[in-house]
Amino acid sequence: MAALSEEQNLIKDQAKAWAGEQAPVQKFRKMRDSGVPQRFDPATWQEMINMGWTGILVPEQYGGSDLGYLTFGVVLEELGRQLTASPLFASALVGVTALRLAGSDAQQQTWLPKVVDGSEILTLAVDEQPRHAPAQISLQAQQTADGYVLNGAKTFVIEGMSATTFIVAARTSGNSPQTEGVSLFLVPADAAGLQREMLATLDSRGYAQLQFSDVAVGADALLGELHQGYGLLEATLDRARAGLTAEMMGTAAQAFDMTLEYLKTREQFGRVIGSFQALGHRAAALYSAMELSRSCAEAALQAVDDNADNLAQLCSLAKCKVGDFLHEMSNQLIQIHGGIGMTDEFDAGFYLKRARVLEAAFGNQAFHRDRYAALLGF
Repeated sequence: MAALSEEQNLIKDQAKAWAGEQAPVQKFRKMRDSGVPQRFDPATWQEMINMGWTGILVPEQYGGSDLGYLTFGVVLEELGRQLTASPLFASALVGVTALRLAGSDAQQQTWLPKVVDGSEILTLAVDEQPRHAPAQISLQAQQTADGYVLNGAKTFVIEGMSATTFIVAARTSGNSPQTEGVSLFLVPADAAGLQREMLATLDSRGYAQLQFSDVAVGADALLGELHQGYGLLEATLDRARAGLTAEMMGTAAQAFDMTLEYLKTREQFGRVIGSFQALGHRAAALYSAMELSRSCAEAALQAVDDNADNLAQLCSLAKCKVGDFLHEMSNQLIQIHGGIGMTDEFDAGFYLKRARVLEAAFGNQAFHRDRYAALLGF
């Protein structure tokens, strides 16, 4: 894995300083307690827009900087450290990815500049069941003289309460779980017949359940080719998984740093607890696991930038390995801190709750172990 470029290091330093000073975990606590429906602070989101982060993946002709996924990853990692809530990942990574992979010139011209300036928030609506299963799509999109009519439901839609436009995976032919006959559509959040309901989740983010009842969209709402959207969906999901592993690394790395600091300062029996061999060995094992996970995460992001042949394998490998480490590290964060780790007044619980949701998003460890094996022919 190549070292970060000078530009990437500058962006990383900027993101680290800004997140630590302007959007620390204490600000997330304040947002959670306020109960705002969109589940993020609008002022914080506007600052991200002003810093140009919404344009990292957008070509220059549409107002972006086109700096690539690894660069986006260094930003997401620093935001993950502070649990900073925003639509940045859902809109500027997942939404932009789908448009760049399959959007027509007219669609890109319409949507990408608005994502950059924050006037549009895109998000992907794919899952219809509690577990991630992208091939199991039953939401119907029936072709009409004027376009398409959508009927069905989606659940656990990331940033579903704040999105202005949904990228919806729908079935235009065949039956679930066939991959043929899936198409993607751009559906305005205010479309007649579309209802969204906020879902209460462990991590206090803005997930939603969507209900489509005769939602009509024009022919220009189709993203990519009719009936051939599953390949596009998988390609978008892989890039989303790569980005998500960067945020997961930040969350896990911060949990490690909090634990290490506690080991260095907490005294028991007249000594700091980090001097006890059992805890020292545990910290060393966690550090080794963290560095191995980081290698996987960065390799996946670099593979996306390089459009590597083994992109899918590396994205599943990263999601699984980082998920395993995040699960263990968030558990150890609580366990090593002991009783204080269980209290809401201490921030450790936020990291544990966010970890569990991130692990499940776009496929948990079991999903990606199975997928990785299948991709390798086992």
